[in-house]
Amino acid sequence: MDGASGVRFIGNATTLISHDGFTILTDPNFLHRGERAHLGYGLTTRRLRDPALDIAELPPLDAVVLSHMHGDHWDHVASDGLDKDLPILTTGHAARRLHREGFGNARGLRAWRDHELRKGDHSLTVTALPARHAPGPAQYLLPPVMGSMLEFSGPDDRVDLRIHISGDTLLDPRLGQIATRFPDIDLAIVHLGGTRILGMMLVTMDAEQGTEWVRLIDPREVLPIHYDDYDVFTSSIEDFHDRMDEAGLADRIRYVDRGETYPIGHRTKTDGHLGR
Repeated sequence: MDGASGVRFIGNATTLISHDGFTILTDPNFLHRGERAHLGYGLTTRRLRDPALDIAELPPLDAVVLSHMHGDHWDHVASDGLDKDLPILTTGHAARRLHREGFGNARGLRAWRDHELRKGDHSLTVTALPARHAPGPAQYLLPPVMGSMLEFSGPDDRVDLRIHISGDTLLDPRLGQIATRFPDIDLAIVHLGGTRILGMMLVTMDAEQGTEWVRLIDPREVLPIHYDDYDVFTSSIEDFHDRMDEAGLADRIRYVDRGETYPIGHRTKTDGHLGR
């Protein structure tokens, strides 16, 4: 990304977020088209699209933010190819798995706990947020998942950019606390797709839930990802656009194709929006 601030979409839930000298990789998934990701209990899903980058093409990273331990968010390519010394901010469940794979700097965060990274007089605080990967008791059959808040601060410790990553979640009453604690969210990266296990149980937000999530979280801009890479997705990006349009929220959507970068910048002092 040549030092520019932006979110580069690699595919599925994998992005590169660069700002203020930090480069963060999210949910690393580098399987190629036709390969299968493991979801547990013998279930797999086939990848339909290639990632925009291979793991060897990644720039130097400061950390990985991993929402949960599923094969379409952390695969064997990531396990074999990423630096074992990288800080990985994730759930306690995933951190324990990663420690066994040799990633000694994996750190498990419970909801509302945070971890700070510093570079000179700039900082990045990553806060783990509540999320629910399945309805009712079924959530206990799937790996625990977290959302994330990324807050970039300058020399005066004032937050100048706030990015929320939903993680693989459904709507849940606990999500209402996010907007209460973080009322000024500049950009929300939302995992969509209406993922259905065995063609029945919904385990990620579809277009309808995604639109209600935007209402609830109330970000200034919305970047949808995680909607067409695997054969378990049932809700298209066109569905999301239509629902958002019906709700009068379509002007908040920002689209980015695989391999492309959506530019971000600091908030302007006059209106709080992102300057580019």
